[in-house]
Formats: sequence, C-alpha cells, structure tokens
Amino acid sequence: MSLSTLRIAFLFFSLVLAQLACNLPSSQPTAEFLPPATPAASTYQLNLPLVSRDQLASPTPFLPAVAPPPTETPTPLPPTPENNFPALAFTPGPADPVRLPPSEAPVTPVPQPMPLMGDQAAAPEATINILLVGSDQRGTGSLRTDAMIIASLRPAQNSVSLISIPRDLFVYIPGWTMQRINTAHGQGARTRYPGGGMGLLKDTIRYNLGIRIDYTALVDFNGFVKIVDTLGGVDVPIACAYTDWRLKRPGLNPQVEANWHMYTVGPGVVHMDGDMALWYARSRMKSNDYDRGRRQQELLRAIYQRALQLDVIPRLPELYQELQNSFKTDMGLNDLLSLAPMALNLNAPRIRSYYINNTMVKAWWTPGGAIVLLPRRDKIEELLQEAMSPPGITEDLRLSLLVEIQNASGSPDWPRLVEERLSYAGFRTRLLSGELPSQPQTILYDYTPGQNASDAQALLRILGLSPSSLVAQPDAAQEAAYRLVLGADYKPCFSPSRLVH
Repeated sequence: MSLSTLRIAFLFFSLVLAQLACNLPSSQPTAEFLPPATPAASTYQLNLPLVSRDQLASPTPFLPAVAPPPTETPTPLPPTPENNFPALAFTPGPADPVRLPPSEAPVTPVPQPMPLMGDQAAAPEATINILLVGSDQRGTGSLRTDAMIIASLRPAQNSVSLISIPRDLFVYIPGWTMQRINTAHGQGARTRYPGGGMGLLKDTIRYNLGIRIDYTALVDFNGFVKIVDTLGGVDVPIACAYTDWRLKRPGLNPQVEANWHMYTVGPGVVHMDGDMALWYARSRMKSNDYDRGRRQQELLRAIYQRALQLDVIPRLPELYQELQNSFKTDMGLNDLLSLAPMALNLNAPRIRSYYINNTMVKAWWTPGGAIVLLPRRDKIEELLQEAMSPPGITEDLRLSLLVEIQNASGSPDWPRLVEERLSYAGFRTRLLSGELPSQPQTILYDYTPGQNASDAQALLRILGLSPSSLVAQPDAAQEAAYRLVLGADYKPCFSPSRLVH
C-alpha cells in the first residue's frame, strides 16, 4: 500500500488561505541551470508494478493486479538530437526553463514548452503560486511527489484556484527525458539540479503546464495526523459515499490481509480525526488518483473552515514553530504573517477547484511496463487557462446571487452538502434554521424580479434538478435571489470537476 498523500500540506495551505495578503513578493526563478548532458543510448525502462487500466489504482497488498487491454500507443522516436528536443516556440525569458535537451532517449516526442497560462505573462504580480507536495518517502531514501496541488492565490480578486495534478502525468522533465511527473523531484535531488529536487519539479511544471511556481511546501503524513488532531478533528462534507480498504486500527501490519476491512464514509458531514483524514486523503485501492485529488481538495476546504472557526491567526507564530519540523517550505513566518488581510474577504465560493482528470489524458503502457497518463494538451490548456485567469463576469454574477437553503428532506446533513456544492459552483449561500416537515419534492423558488431563465436553468443543472422543480415567485423585497427547499428526492452526490465556474 502506497504511503503517498497530500499529508500536512492540507494544514499548511489552510494557514496560507487564512493569511492571504495583497503585497507578497514573488520569489525569484531558478537562477542557474546545469549544462545539457550528452544523450545516452540506454533503453528506457521503468520497474513499477502493473495496475488495472480501468481502475488506474494501486492494488491492495494481497490482491493481484489485472493486466489491461492494449491501448493506443504513441509513435516512439529514435534518439536523435532533432527530435529529442524541438525548437522552442518562444524566446526564453527570466521565468522560463532554459532549453535543456534530454540526457536519456525519450519514448514519446518531447512536447513544446507550454506558454504561461492565464495572465501570468501580462501581469506576473497578480498571482502567487504555491506548490503543495505530499511525498512518498521510500526506505531507500528515494522520494516521489505522489500528491501535488497548485494553489494560485489572487489577492486583488480575493480568490484562490486549486489545481490537482495526477502523479502519473507523462511529461518532459528538463534535461532528463519523458517520465512521470512524480519522478522529477527525485531526479533533481540525484543530479544536484539547481534548487535540488524542488528546483527541477518547479521547472517541470513550468515547462509542461505553463505555471510559474513561487513557493513550495513538502510535507509528511505524520505531521498531518498531528495537525488534524490538534484542531480537534475536521468536519468533512462528503456528498458521495466512499468505500475502500482501511486498516482496522493504526499501526497494524499492512502486509497482513486480516488487518484490513472495507470501510465506508458518507454521504453526510463526517467528523474525522487525523488517522481517518489521512486514510480519506490517500486511499485509492478501490478508487483512482483523480478521485483522490477530489478528496484531498475536500479536506483542504474543511481544514480551512476549521482554522477560521478556531481563529488561528493569533496563534500563527506558535503553530509555525511547533510544526516547522513537519514540513519543508521556502515561505517564512513573516511571509505568512504578511498575508493576513485577505482572510477576512475570502469567501468559500472564491476557492475555485480544478482537476486534470481522465477526460484530459490517455492511458498508455510504456515499453518498460508502467502505466502512465499521456496529456491531451488542448484539454489541459483549456482548463489551466481558466484556472490561471481572473474570475470572469459569470463568476462575479454568481457571487452576487444569494441562495437560501431550507431543509424538508428528512436528512439533517443535506443542507450542508448543498451549501458545499453551490460553493464549488461559485454561489453565495445561507442556511435557514429550522427544519420543515418532510416533503417529497425539492423546490427551487426564483425570487429575482427579472426572472432570467438561463440563470435559473444553470442553477437547476448544478443542483441536478429537473425543470419541474422551479417555481417562479418574483419578489423584489427578498434579499435572496433563490430559495432551495430540499425534499426527500434530493440526491446529494455530484462531481466537482463537472461544475462550470
């Protein structure tokens, strides 16, 4: 069972979210790069366990993996200088990775560098991009960054974009070869790349995803467990029930089959201690890395809300000193303390979630027998352009609309799940106290004077409701634009990646 996880990055990011400011300067890009190495004639190999293609998940220690059917194979290239590294499509600048040809023959074409996404080139000061990394530290000393989330902070708009990167994304690692993105850190450490492992990982992200990384945080799971327990646990709104293998109790030998059982959480608001939160963040035996990225972002949001409830800002110096051995970061305490003003204005709908998911990649078995994810460049670029751009008119409009939520479903957790669903989509919400007598159908009351049909239909789609659920009740005296009365027919499960911002 893999020990990879986002780990203590959840708390680190919650502290960052709670302290955002408008004037944090960006760090300097890597100043120097290693000279190009001579291409090697060695055969491309990966010594990794096989996994089921339909699941794209690590098997349990006691269940065999299933070989997948053949997949479409990209055309391998012979190791010649011309196709090992194509001509750059742009002139490198101070923040661009220096042109480094591969030192090992790639098995797929090396892509062109991705241009800077969003407004990073036109307004580099508009965003602060923090890479949150959960490491898979092996006994041999090697390290794989098996959980990666980019948090792009936009202080002027009081917004944050969270971008989950799958660990098996097959990318060009500057100066090395085409490989899985989670190997970049280890390669940088082994070759003493300028900036070490993080330096190469930052340049790999810049080259392949077009995102400049200003700060990084590398974390371990023991610290994450400690943090969640220090907060008294977190309440996680789980819209879709999740079932996976889990150790019957912490500390049991994971290689013994009898120590495991199938465990289910949700749907509902689930209180998690550190151990359960860690399991929820890293489990993928019956799931996959895409779903794990979604659950990790759920935890980030839940921990941020818990940090706000506990008013952690006055305790930042104390917490920073207590936790500094649990993570490695190039952000200092003064950086965090300078980030305070934005916390009061950062609403949950301004936390935008993005995921590189299975619609943006293609599964492929390498000649060495490893399964990787080939990027669909146009799909990924479309996602990242939105994530790295300022909130648009539609987002501003949604934030101006208040949706009241009242419960008549008979399920006490449903209002909180709806609130989270609407927050993902960018709507402001207000939970009304008091539960109505149970009613069979969910009703959406439209109080807007203009009765804009497209706005109402968009809200119905986000909530998974039929047009018959809409009741027009224009009322200019109402503060709320809409009121949602939940009935027994409401289905809470939804996919955040399908919600359009």
